[in-house]
Amino acid sequence: MQGIIIENISNLYKVFSSKIEVEEKKNCQKGPSPMAIYEATARGKFKKEEIIPVVGDLVEFEVTDEEKRTAVIHTIFERKVYVKRPKLANITQIVFVVSSKNPKPDLLMLDKQLAFAEYLGIKSLIVLNKTDLDDKKDFKEIKEIYEKIGYSVIETEAKNQKGIEALKQKLKNNVNAFSGNSGVGKSTLINGIFKQDMTVEGEISQRNKRGKNTTTSIKLYQIDKDTYIADTPGFSTFSIEEIESANLAEYFIEFKGKIKDCEFVGCTHIKEENCGIKEAILKGEISKDRYERFCKIYQQLKEREERKKW
Repeated sequence: MQGIIIENISNLYKVFSSKIEVEEKKNCQKGPSPMAIYEATARGKFKKEEIIPVVGDLVEFEVTDEEKRTAVIHTIFERKVYVKRPKLANITQIVFVVSSKNPKPDLLMLDKQLAFAEYLGIKSLIVLNKTDLDDKKDFKEIKEIYEKIGYSVIETEAKNQKGIEALKQKLKNNVNAFSGNSGVGKSTLINGIFKQDMTVEGEISQRNKRGKNTTTSIKLYQIDKDTYIADTPGFSTFSIEEIESANLAEYFIEFKGKIKDCEFVGCTHIKEENCGIKEAILKGEISKDRYERFCKIYQQLKEREERKKW
């Protein structure tokens, strides 16, 4: 039988079987049943081959006890996308949730994550949540900047269920990973999509207004056929360390067309003169704020590369 890994707890894998799903739909049952989920272990050969099954993997497995729904995974199909941290496979879209207020928008984190999605070669969707708390409507400026670049941006008020339907439409036919600092409303959005408590909601510390991470494991939830949501643990979700500092500009989509205008081959776009990206900033074609965040991310990657040498 074949299926998709939807959860991993201490090397025990929950596998949702597509075969069971088809059989249930023939019987006119609506949506996936808990009985479509098997608890599976992985064959020892994976450890020898240094392959570890992860959430999102498409697998082939053998049922060991149909009544207890237990199984053994014996094949992991080739991954189209693999994220090392958190370990996640075959996602097709990352949904970046940014809080308009409480906590304040972390655009440095957002730009890191957008660059990482470009590096993976998958789609990005930006969700500006808690817009009802933003009395000055500063989120409108954020939305304008990223829509001008070419990203899809949705406004939501998760607590009030506003924008949920528009978000659901954007999730269709994708394996979606939700990313964003703890406390921005990822869990509330997911609960709103399913109209029930699927995840534990994070609390916001009243003292420092920063999120307290509550999600401890990656889970994949099915919305519809071929449409899934991954809820990922907490703060600074996706690591971008795989990106080399010298290549970072290629993953800022509005920078790519300007690199050819740089005078020097291998221009870092930081200290050099006659830089195509800097010229575009002067012309108003590239956001100065986003460029400054690019410089910070570049420096962080560069420092990490230098530490590795030692």
